[in-house]
Amino acid sequence: MNTVTPHLVCAGASKAIEFYIKAFNAKEISRLAGPDGMLMHAEVRIGDSVVMLMDENKQWGALGPVALNGSPVTVHLYVDNSDAIYEQAIAAGATPVMPIDDTFWGDRYGVLKDPFGHNWSIATHMRDVSEEDIREAVKGCA
Repeated sequence: MNTVTPHLVCAGASKAIEFYIKAFNAKEISRLAGPDGMLMHAEVRIGDSVVMLMDENKQWGALGPVALNGSPVTVHLYVDNSDAIYEQAIAAGATPVMPIDDTFWGDRYGVLKDPFGHNWSIATHMRDVSEEDIREAVKGCA
């Protein structure tokens, strides 16, 4: 485990695992279903990181982005080829939010929403940019 590990609540966590396998080449590590078949806990590995998942459970106050009408959180995913993973995720059922493009901070970057309402930014680092150049570029964004 890393120091910080995302723990996603999904309406349909089993289907989310299937999606993450197709979209992000995730590997399933474990899943623990309760007596009702709902996932109480599951883990997948994406690259070198673990993502935990569980089914929505209103009794526990665990609601996903669909039930909450959105999420203020974006999971950031660094990959070797952001274009390929972005397209792979769309083919698996993700919705484009921001198309892949070259950024002023040096990444090839785009954002999508998975079918469970979670936002994912997909990036590949392309070039190093000085903090001064980044600050100058931000001035042009206003």
